[in-house]
Amino acid sequence: MRHGDKVKNLGRKKAHRDALLSNLACQLIQHKRIVTTTAKAKALRVYVEPLITKGKDNTTHQRRVVFSYLQDKEAVKELFGSVAEKVAGRPGGYTRIIKLGFRPGDNADTAMIELVDFNEIYGKGKGEAKAATKKTRRAGGAKKKAEAAATDATATEEKAAE
Repeated sequence: MRHGDKVKNLGRKKAHRDALLSNLACQLIQHKRIVTTTAKAKALRVYVEPLITKGKDNTTHQRRVVFSYLQDKEAVKELFGSVAEKVAGRPGGYTRIIKLGFRPGDNADTAMIELVDFNEIYGKGKGEAKAATKKTRRAGGAKKKAEAAATDATATEEKAAE
């Protein structure tokens, strides 16, 4: 029984699992999104989010701590540079996992894990559109008819003016 065992083993020994997560984290930091299996994405989220939190505090000690996990100078530079800039105001939740379906070769459940602040599709545009179009269930039909009539009237006035 695995009572109290919260580690996602991913079918690997500890050294192999650490190397896998380190490589996935480096690729995620450098490319901002990667496609992998759902189990690896969920394990990677737990691994990389504390590193991103450490990236907000740009000190020599934090750089050394993060380098001990990643073992990649370019990934550490990227993390403490552009990634830390973007996530500075965010209190957590730096990654998003989107399920993609099943891989054709082995039918593995795949997912895309990405850094939230680097996606323009889901980012600020969604919030603005939501604020502009407020949905209610009452008296919507009458308002639309009145707006359509007003636009028709202005169109006919413009044609008459020509």
